[in-house]
Amino acid sequence: MAKSAQDQRNQNQSDLDPFEIEFLPQFEQGRGPREAFVNEHGVVIGDHEYESDNSPLEQWTAETDPEVMAGDEWVHPFKDVGFQSAENREYFEKGIVPQSGIFTHPDKDVSYEPGQASSKKNEDEAEA
Repeated sequence: MAKSAQDQRNQNQSDLDPFEIEFLPQFEQGRGPREAFVNEHGVVIGDHEYESDNSPLEQWTAETDPEVMAGDEWVHPFKDVGFQSAENREYFEKGIVPQSGIFTHPDKDVSYEPGQASSKKNEDEAEA
């Protein structure tokens, strides 16, 4: 009897890194390396050793610009903790596209430009 795709995925789960998920084939193409790599800053990405001598995190000061750690060179294409979120697992393992919409925060309106009054604040003032 042939194994189902789910049985094969369950068997392969043991081969996965703790931060990996079982990507659908269309999401595996062109992602980048599965093995750990050294980024342009000399930091190994994907080895789960987060204390690297070259990492800006180890040399952080009040003058460090956080942008220095932004970008794809800081994220492993297969072994990122972010893949463990329910939304990312649904998308990358099942092909369920996330619902679009405005990002919301329980007490912050992030849908307006800094320096402008928020629409929530305007609504609250109109009701008063």
